[in-house]
Amino acid sequence: MADNGAAQAATTWPLVKFQFSVKIGSDEILFQEVTGLASETQVIEYRVGNSSVYSTVKMPGIKKFGNVTLKKGIFKDDKKLWEMYNKIKMNTFERQTVVISLLDESNNVAMSWNLTNAFPAKMSVTDMKSDANEPAVETIELAHEGFNIAS
Repeated sequence: MADNGAAQAATTWPLVKFQFSVKIGSDEILFQEVTGLASETQVIEYRVGNSSVYSTVKMPGIKKFGNVTLKKGIFKDDKKLWEMYNKIKMNTFERQTVVISLLDESNNVAMSWNLTNAFPAKMSVTDMKSDANEPAVETIELAHEGFNIAS
């Protein structure tokens, strides 16, 4: 009997990146692109004065998390992102958990990342060109205090 690849698919082939979902609070919003899901640890260099080694010791320091950028098509009367962005007042926005999930071929969650205490930091609308042949896209940038892998 020939091997149809089903047994090796679970462990051999990486997940595709074009099938994902995003939940902001309790709302699932359909985006075409998610970028910026990254973390970096600052490096602390230290050397004691009587060290016989003429170089520094490197230690892990504070983690930094970049903003996550989400892009979606603009639909008539869809103002959900703008309403969320307009709720921002001086440090009074209710921060939310954002769940970004990578989906498998059956549309089930294969892996998720939870953004902690996220809030909109930037909002932009598409450029408009009379000779363009592409959809109108709006972009929202979310600041957050870190993320972790949920599954």
